[in-house]
Amino acid sequence: MAMLTLDEARAKVAEALGRAGAGEAMAQSTAKALVLAEAQGLASHGLSRVAQYATHLRNGRVDGRAVPEVVKSKGAAAVVDGHDGLAFPACELAVAEAVRRAGEFGIGIVGVVNSHHAGVIVDHLRAAADAGMVGLGFANSPAAMPAAGGRHAIFGTNPVAAIFPRRGAPGAAGGARAPLLIDLSLSEVARGKLMVAAKEGRSIPLGWALDATGEPTTDPKAGLAGSMLPIGAVSSPKGAMLALVVELLVTALIGASFGFEASSFFVDAGNRPKIGQTFIVIDPDALAGREAFLDRLEVLVAEMQVDAGVRLPGARREALLRTARADGIAVSDVVLAALEA
Repeated sequence: MAMLTLDEARAKVAEALGRAGAGEAMAQSTAKALVLAEAQGLASHGLSRVAQYATHLRNGRVDGRAVPEVVKSKGAAAVVDGHDGLAFPACELAVAEAVRRAGEFGIGIVGVVNSHHAGVIVDHLRAAADAGMVGLGFANSPAAMPAAGGRHAIFGTNPVAAIFPRRGAPGAAGGARAPLLIDLSLSEVARGKLMVAAKEGRSIPLGWALDATGEPTTDPKAGLAGSMLPIGAVSSPKGAMLALVVELLVTALIGASFGFEASSFFVDAGNRPKIGQTFIVIDPDALAGREAFLDRLEVLVAEMQVDAGVRLPGARREALLRTARADGIAVSDVVLAALEA
């Protein structure tokens, strides 16, 4: 086990991605996002992804020289083409455009097409909270879950994210009033958790995944070869319905590929996934007003905290991030060896 400062970790990740073929801006943007995830305790979206991204760069599943650009624009809406690069620079551009348009029109919606795995979706929205705005994020991913009542995988785990700034320190990570950070996969757990468990040789709980024959499994490798279970799949189709909503928001609406058209992220060889992300940013001043929004948010937070067991969404992540900024992050020998290789 090694301890790295966040700067040291970012430098190592950027160097690894650069050697695999990523351009400087892409390598730096991706390194920033992966280290931020690791610092928040989200190992499944942190440094463990570097080897995967590097392999996709080398195998041509990602174009390391791609530069994202706005290719369609109309009022509050726009489309960013990621040109088959790693997703992080394209998502940065998309959120920046959404924030700018929300400042002008009250709302901004920007989709990203020809994209790749986008990591922790809510982290892309931190720029919206920094501007005192509300952010929503959606992404699709390679097929991992069936439609309600179906048997073969169609939808990805299709995360949904939201960020709500609070009075005092909008967007200030570690501040006394850091934003509310909401980020969830529509599978029972994120598929990346199976990837980490497989690498570490650990079993997974029943109810997370099915094997290739459709049987419940505790083997993460079998789960990766099979399919994930949607939220609440045992008793309700709600998780699959939400996955359908997200799928349409980032495909039919903006022009990205469906999840079932993309090769799995967990195979080295495959197509360029061309999946998508959609970001919506809302300026409270265009609706109830900024002060009214902030006032009402604090009323709700206070009511939530009447019960001692309530933890505000994102509070644990922010606490871990504060510690990581002060003390660095612990990196396992396995991950460090893969990173340096």
